[in-house]
Amino acid sequence: MIKYILSLFFPLVLFANLTYDVNTNKELQLLNSFDIQPSFLYDPIMNKMKNKTLSKNKHFFKAMKDAYLFIPAIKNILSKYNVPQAFLYLAMAESNFHTKAYSHKRATGLWQFMPHTAKLYHLKIDEYVDERRDLIKSTEAAAKYLSALHKRFGKWYLAAIAYNCGGGALSKAIRKAKTDKLSVLLDKKKHYIPRESRYYIRKIVALALIGSDEQYMLHSEYEYLLNRANAYSIATVKLPRGESLTRLSKLIHIPLKDLKKLNRHLKYDFVPPYAKGYDVYIPYIKLAEFKQKYYKEPMQNFYKVHIVRNGDNLSRIGKKYGVSYKVIKDFNKLRTNRLRIRQKLIIPIAKNNHHKLRSRHYYMVKRGDSLELIAKKHKISVKNLRAQNNIRGSLIRIGERLKLYE
Repeated sequence: MIKYILSLFFPLVLFANLTYDVNTNKELQLLNSFDIQPSFLYDPIMNKMKNKTLSKNKHFFKAMKDAYLFIPAIKNILSKYNVPQAFLYLAMAESNFHTKAYSHKRATGLWQFMPHTAKLYHLKIDEYVDERRDLIKSTEAAAKYLSALHKRFGKWYLAAIAYNCGGGALSKAIRKAKTDKLSVLLDKKKHYIPRESRYYIRKIVALALIGSDEQYMLHSEYEYLLNRANAYSIATVKLPRGESLTRLSKLIHIPLKDLKKLNRHLKYDFVPPYAKGYDVYIPYIKLAEFKQKYYKEPMQNFYKVHIVRNGDNLSRIGKKYGVSYKVIKDFNKLRTNRLRIRQKLIIPIAKNNHHKLRSRHYYMVKRGDSLELIAKKHKISVKNLRAQNNIRGSLIRIGERLKLYE
């Protein structure tokens, strides 16, 4: 009888040991990918973070679920630049995979780029796009930046810390500590690196450990995410200048909200009026349908056309339709502000839209407006208004389109 019980019990013990060994090996491999010593597995603060995240696992898995479509693309780009795939969780730590994430320091997007760093890595920020929110281009920029930081400091955990506090601050910390050992840099009494950075590297590792624990996911209600993230991906298609996202969504039968989610970098419901068109992202499973059904159509067929009358000017026309005069100028390739009577102007709002274009996220400056009045009306601070619109003084122009809530 005892032998029989042991014969049943022994495989379970063996399986438990094998599972433990597999998990431990994966954890050690993950730490190694960050160039972190195995002893870090016992860091009390990191483990407290990990356990706290596990206790609220719905938040973790909701972020993974929301990002399932573009996680494979992020991993591919990181691999392309020889950045460990565990750095996927740096993006999670930065933005929770929200491409619209915005901080009070003016950082935005999946990887929370500041305007200056974004421009260094050729991310376009203008009237029509903010490529810090472009999930592909911003990831390319982040991978290049992390590679540069790794080349400078020689270890991946140092690259992650420098991403948070800056290369200059980290260099100063290493000189002061006389070592780049993680255990020394994390000393809470010495304050070699900022408190935020000490918690930042721990948070990334804690998230990565949870995300790489297949046994945990297999025994949770989120098992499907293991394969889902590998089965779905996105495709890039080039659209002609001014093309409407609404029209595209109808042509390839994809909900407009899903299309917008993949293209948060577009500030309007249309492709910028750049001469060569612009890249837009669609689910890869829709690529064949796009190739079969998409065709270019003249903009006047789906946008409003305004015929210039006596007394019209770009500012007045823009105010009428709720569109920036600059947008009207760009869409119609106007070199000057001069208009001709009976001149036809394309206004980028839907042809069947009989109302002014309204958006709770933007405000069109009117006569008598000031930053203080606009901020008070929309219950935001003047500081925030200045930061979002890159305004240094108090000068604003009639017809100017201001961002309110990013």
